[in-house]
Amino acid sequence: MNDAAPAPTPAPAHRRARVRAPELIGKGGWLNTGGKDLKLADFRGRILILDFWTFCCINCLHVLDELRELEEKHRDTVVIVGVHSPKFVHEADHQAVVDAVERYGVEHPVLDDPELTTWKQYAVRAWPTLVVIDPEGYVVAQHAGEGHAHALAELVAELEAEHEAKGTLRRGDGPYVPPEPVATHLRFPGKALVLESGHLLVSDTTRHQLVELQPDGETVVRRIGSGERGLADGPADQARFSEPQGLCALPDGRVVVADTVSHALRVWDPATGETATVAGTGAQWMQGSPTRGQAREVALSSPWDVAWWQGKVWIAMAGVHQLWTYDPETGTVEAAAGTTNEGLVDGPAAEAWFAQPSGLAATPDRLWVADSETSALRWVDPDGTVRTAVGTGLFDFGHRDGAADQALLQHPLGVTALPDGSVAVCDTYNHALRRFDPASGEVTTVATDLREPSDAVLVGEDIVVVESARHRLTRLRLPEEALKVEAVAHRTRREATTVAPGTLSLEVVFRAPAGQKLDERYGPSTRLLVSSTPPELLTAGAGTGTDLSRELMLNPEVTEGVLHVSAMAASCDDDPDNEYPACHVHQQDWGVPVKVEAGGAARLPLILAGLDA
Repeated sequence: MNDAAPAPTPAPAHRRARVRAPELIGKGGWLNTGGKDLKLADFRGRILILDFWTFCCINCLHVLDELRELEEKHRDTVVIVGVHSPKFVHEADHQAVVDAVERYGVEHPVLDDPELTTWKQYAVRAWPTLVVIDPEGYVVAQHAGEGHAHALAELVAELEAEHEAKGTLRRGDGPYVPPEPVATHLRFPGKALVLESGHLLVSDTTRHQLVELQPDGETVVRRIGSGERGLADGPADQARFSEPQGLCALPDGRVVVADTVSHALRVWDPATGETATVAGTGAQWMQGSPTRGQAREVALSSPWDVAWWQGKVWIAMAGVHQLWTYDPETGTVEAAAGTTNEGLVDGPAAEAWFAQPSGLAATPDRLWVADSETSALRWVDPDGTVRTAVGTGLFDFGHRDGAADQALLQHPLGVTALPDGSVAVCDTYNHALRRFDPASGEVTTVATDLREPSDAVLVGEDIVVVESARHRLTRLRLPEEALKVEAVAHRTRREATTVAPGTLSLEVVFRAPAGQKLDERYGPSTRLLVSSTPPELLTAGAGTGTDLSRELMLNPEVTEGVLHVSAMAASCDDDPDNEYPACHVHQQDWGVPVKVEAGGAARLPLILAGLDA
């Protein structure tokens, strides 16, 4: 075991670097401001938190939720601005950003930055990244990843006191202007299920409800849930959900609901109308938490879909890049596949890597998985082996039919088993329904011009597609021959970092927030995992260790690739009088595109948390 790195010393407040914040520029303009364009000067006198996010990213969605309490508590001193910085081509579409802001209940101004202009100005390298700017317009802190809510709250309190005393704090209402509500039966629906009655059940995600529809897919029978965000059991008019997604039927006719932002599994009984929580604590699972045990005592992380397979409910645990199971007989949950590392690695369940699994479909011999961030279709065999049908990794995507090893998808969220053994894939960011046939190994396009399809169910000879961004269900007849579309291939468009061949010093910068210290009670409090695509890019330095700095050796014969870096650090409140101090986990995954050229950089710093130097 490697020795732990020495604990870094937090920089005191009076040594905070005075770095002037760059202007906020985005070609897509501003959202949630009532049509007003904002400049950095408009925020003078307020504490400004920039949230660099992209709507495909589950960690970004976690941060949106983490910021809600801070946003409400400090509404008169703090302004949060989301800077939307796209990964996928679809995310650069302005209307898609407009939809995402409503879909996820973003209640602060958002700058649409499709060309990553502001991202580059602030030297951001990962989604999500938070940048704190003081009331005088200086950058004072930067945090990558999630889990920083406590540190931000402490910093905000410090900045409020400091600038109140200096007379540079300006209190008042922020620039947020909510959009006008739109009347539709569904609002960004997520998943669907055919009930025993023949009715359709749909997760009405943005309205925090379930909706039962007649077989026509339009006539509302009843709504389940009060419509207020929350985690509450009871009858239909009292139960609360928080952005529910996946649905599956149990053998007894009850329905399991993946209540995504509540980090819980709920069960709804069509006979009584009652909703009950069966798994999850309501808190988000973090590294070091239990991965098995009594279901109500184990935390979950953004369960996105559920499926009944092999006598258990399988859970697409998007928040930790794993598959879990829930056993209704024993009332237990456990991790079933995936390591929590994000990527595409096949093999035994305990060694496989997923990337935000978001759709499940069960057949007797396979559990199909829509692995959204790798734009992949994958499956699990009954023996637990994970395999890939379509997809190559985190940064390759597009719309291309043909042989599975050449076909491309773009962030699929749903998969549906078809009677002939093939599967339909809701290819969400391509606005298409695709079909993969294991017998031929071919991928074809069934339908296009579907606005962000997120799920589909079979109804007789038809397939009913959840068109999430059109707020409706669309019925299609499965044709004998697929449509042919022009092939398009993409790679993530972030600018590559030019690095020199040979030794590259990787340094993950982490300074425990003020009032905290590294938690070393049970051994090293940090972890660093490094790999590359292609694997040949690294001749040395790959693997797992506890030091947050490492010497990598780059292969001069590989001219470009991606460095995958995953870092974690645990800190606890530094209070000698408290026997049980509160502890906090900070974690982030980076995918850093690199070009290997003579004269390139010999050092690669990545900020997990710290003050700008």
